Amino acid sequence: MPELVKRGFVIVSGLAKGIDSFAHQFAISNQGKTIGVVGTGLDICYPKASGNLQIEMSRQHLVLSEYPNGTSPAKFHFPMRNRIIAGLSSGVLVIEAKKRSGSLITAQQALEYGKDVFAVPGSILNERSSGCHQLIQDGAICVEKPQDILDSYDLWNKIH
Repeated sequence: MPELVKRGFVIVSGLAKGIDSFAHQFAISNQGKTIGVVGTGLDICYPKASGNLQIEMSRQHLVLSEYPNGTSPAKFHFPMRNRIIAGLSSGVLVIEAKKRSGSLITAQQALEYGKDVFAVPGSILNERSSGCHQLIQDGAICVEKPQDILDSYDLWNKIH
């Protein structure tokens, strides 16, 4: 991912725990830019473990929400915010996804918007890779290293 950040790619994600928070923190620690799209009001940090990160991003990067201040997390907010993540992005990279996951909702939205979808393969024994494998079978670009993404956009830039 350092190559992507150095090339000016902006990391857009949902400030969720796990891969989302890691991606935001990685961008920040490598002097990159990052955008967090939350499923609550901007005055609420959810999950709590991402609170400090959300505050830092609010000050130095960008945090977006379609919900007014005071809006608590609700299960249906998170699939809804995924359409914003997909809309802001040139492409969506799915690093881990179970068969049913928010990442797959974001990937589907990206496809509907005509965006690129990239997926990282994993062990066939790990259920957190099954969604990525399905995306690849369905035509997502298989990513084993950052250069795979760079090559896709270099090719796209040559054509357009």
